[in-house]
Amino acid sequence: MRFVLYLLLMIAVALTVGFGLSYYALTDGRLVGVARVGPWTAWPDIGSSAPNPYTRGHLAREAALQLGQSEGLQFSAVTDNRGEPLTLDCSYRIEGKTPLATFWTLVAVDPQGRNLAGDGQPLALRSSDLARANDGSIIINVGTRLQPHNWLELSGTGPFTLELTLYDTAVFSGFSSDESMPSIIRGECA
Repeated sequence: MRFVLYLLLMIAVALTVGFGLSYYALTDGRLVGVARVGPWTAWPDIGSSAPNPYTRGHLAREAALQLGQSEGLQFSAVTDNRGEPLTLDCSYRIEGKTPLATFWTLVAVDPQGRNLAGDGQPLALRSSDLARANDGSIIINVGTRLQPHNWLELSGTGPFTLELTLYDTAVFSGFSSDESMPSIIRGECA
């Protein structure tokens, strides 16, 4: 009787660990296919002709239309540079340089993937619409309260994700430095 109980316990532990690690690999993927640069993450094999199994699983789970590898790459961030979750209760400043790309967009989405742009505002902030510093760096204010300069106005409450999509880029051909992606700095919170 004891043997059967131990066997059932081992099966339960094996299933829990196996399914838990699979879920982790397909959602976070930090150890098995995701490129992480500061708070930004990307799945570089998306759009390739032979993605790794974890990328294929992530694509099947997300069921979203993805860019081809030669078309571009999408980075997303759910935390700021200190590791704190992004929330609409706070304002943020995105500053630094972006990787070389012909064009890029920045959007904010809720956990269900709905765009959080403010009423009457463009759905995305485009690289062609920005005022830049002399060295090409950017400063973008993000939040629900009015901010000066480049501003991505948001509406709503709760957590959100920033998605930076680079179009026509060769970002992973020599891409290894945290300085290549802009920082996300938390400002005032309500």
